Amino acid sequence: MSLLNSVRNTIVPVHKEGYPFVAGFFVASLVLGWIFKPLFWVGLIFTLWCAYFFRDPERMTPQDDDLAISPADGRVSGVQMVTPPVELNLGHEPMLRISIFMNVFDCHVNRSPMRGRITNIAYRQGSFLNAELDKASEQNERNGLVVETKHGEIGVVQIAGLVARRILCFVNENEPVDAGERIGLIRFGSRLDIFLPVGAAARVSVGQRAIAGETVIAEFGSSKGPIVSRRS
Repeated sequence: MSLLNSVRNTIVPVHKEGYPFVAGFFVASLVLGWIFKPLFWVGLIFTLWCAYFFRDPERMTPQDDDLAISPADGRVSGVQMVTPPVELNLGHEPMLRISIFMNVFDCHVNRSPMRGRITNIAYRQGSFLNAELDKASEQNERNGLVVETKHGEIGVVQIAGLVARRILCFVNENEPVDAGERIGLIRFGSRLDIFLPVGAAARVSVGQRAIAGETVIAEFGSSKGPIVSRRS
């Protein structure tokens, strides 16, 4: 039983949005294998990758209203003061924007960075540029959410990338949301921008890896200021 429990604890569940894709890859593997047997194993590798892409692991989220938690797995690609997208109605003053880039091997289930209430959801069509480019924040297809928190309204923007062609949102306007709660998913490879109001100090640096629902990316009410990191 201990071995069985170990296997169960090791295997990460697949999000239900991934079921059709995993099944499709597996059927394609069977067809390819019928045509030429070695192709079955190639298809099986892609099937396993698809299941891995749509994994949905449990996360331990810090329950502190003064902390902003990463909404995505990936690499921090930007920490800077930027005017938020117009459709979020967050004003014209620069806000702290923390960008997290997800490659095709990262978990793509997105989570709420803070506890609060969804006050606005704004979807906007656009291009499919490389999500790492700064201009992708303005030109790419995206879905923005505004969350009213203890420290004011924050913005969370799901941005499509080169390969991504589908942004899914799991929440609705006027719904309460907890920090770490699942709010959406993007297929396949993309980026999230988090816009934080005055009082937020970044707790991550460009190049750092972040884990959705666990990594603290910013803090409110601290006099420490931004952290300084050293690569080693």
